[in-house]
Amino acid sequence: MARGENSADELWIVEHPPVFTQGLNGKAEHLLQVSDIPVVNTDRGGQITYHAPGQLVVYTLIDIKRRQMGVRQLVTLIEQAMIDTLAQYGLQAIAKAEAPGVYIADKKIGSVGLRIKKGRSYHGLSLNNNMDLAPFSYINPCGYQGLQVTQLADLGINVKVHELAIPVINSIVNAVQ
Repeated sequence: MARGENSADELWIVEHPPVFTQGLNGKAEHLLQVSDIPVVNTDRGGQITYHAPGQLVVYTLIDIKRRQMGVRQLVTLIEQAMIDTLAQYGLQAIAKAEAPGVYIADKKIGSVGLRIKKGRSYHGLSLNNNMDLAPFSYINPCGYQGLQVTQLADLGINVKVHELAIPVINSIVNAVQ
């Protein structure tokens, strides 16, 4: 995707078919079990993660240079959007500086993976909603051995992905304006 200094900021809301994505820093040893799920190398940061239907994925295509933001500020903004959204469902979530993403009771529910090129962000966040979590056991999620994951459905929250997207997007838009 070609983006220039006059390109509008965009947020893309998607669900992916089952796929493992391996970031630029990804190490092959974090794929613990080969399966029929493809592994796609990507130019975002981070290690390996899993995407599938039932998971909200938001690509944050933001010109952080134009918005006078730093990378850490964008990561915090994305994490906070997920934390604020989860709070609307009565869930208390936190971010961890040493392991980017969003956690509930030490289980990861939301991930952040970015690529910054020429002051513009690519990729974004994933928030586990109502999906098959079993393939996470085939990997060390985000490069962390033994990291457990969770999702809204396992916490008693029943919401469609497009409904979950609304407060996440609103939070991001409000924070970057």
